[in-house]
Amino acid sequence: MAKVPDLFEDLKDCYSENEEYSSNNDTLSLIQKSFYDANYGPLQEVCMDKFMSLSTSETSKIAKPAFKESVAVVSATGKILKKRRLSLNQPITDEDLEAIANDPEEEIIESKSAFSTFQNKVKYGFTKTIKSQCILNDILAQSLIRDPTGPYLKAAALNNLDNAVKFDIGAYKPADGFNIPVTLRISKTRLFVSAQDEGEPLLLKEMPETPKVITDETNLLFLWENHGIMHYFRSMAHPELFIATKNEERVHLARGQPSTIDFKIWDN
Repeated sequence: MAKVPDLFEDLKDCYSENEEYSSNNDTLSLIQKSFYDANYGPLQEVCMDKFMSLSTSETSKIAKPAFKESVAVVSATGKILKKRRLSLNQPITDEDLEAIANDPEEEIIESKSAFSTFQNKVKYGFTKTIKSQCILNDILAQSLIRDPTGPYLKAAALNNLDNAVKFDIGAYKPADGFNIPVTLRISKTRLFVSAQDEGEPLLLKEMPETPKVITDETNLLFLWENHGIMHYFRSMAHPELFIATKNEERVHLARGQPSTIDFKIWDN
């Protein structure tokens, strides 16, 4: 005779299974609760210009990256300060990161000023004197004269150009297109015009002779630019600055207005 299924037995089995499932859920809940209830301190403030470890004693250690092309040190503004290239299979440790940050011989990422540094190391060779005893007049009709109070030049309106300073202009190579690196020497002297910082007066620097090669003394060099009848003398040491004048003031370096950087050249 066929046996009638015991529905209560089946319900009992289902209840037993659900109880085991519930028990497993309780265990998982306890694990999750213990994880979220763990006492972690507040996150520390991010420190730029330093490498930081993200490991903590309450959690398992995070595996170190093993496939990095490069690592870098960045500033607070996000500018890359140092950079090291790594092989693809080289693991990175905390000690490696600290060494990169503190190693003075690490590769430094230079700014655009590196171009100026490279330019300053170019050797400029003297070729010839291309103008002798010429006079520089600005667009306000001021000539350049010696400052009686020191080794400087001043701008002054003169009735007699015989009192104006006369210059010998010496050319150097390599040239920059149609613009020629030149020195300005007061005629019949050993005094050369030498650039200083922006707004500071040009110095008259005494040299034993006309430099045959200029490498480091780029303060003596000016890029002579010509636009129509106007002439401009751009400092090779400070490429954004030009020889400039103001009314009855010392000759200096400036970017432009309110100073005057436009000159006419009169041959004596």
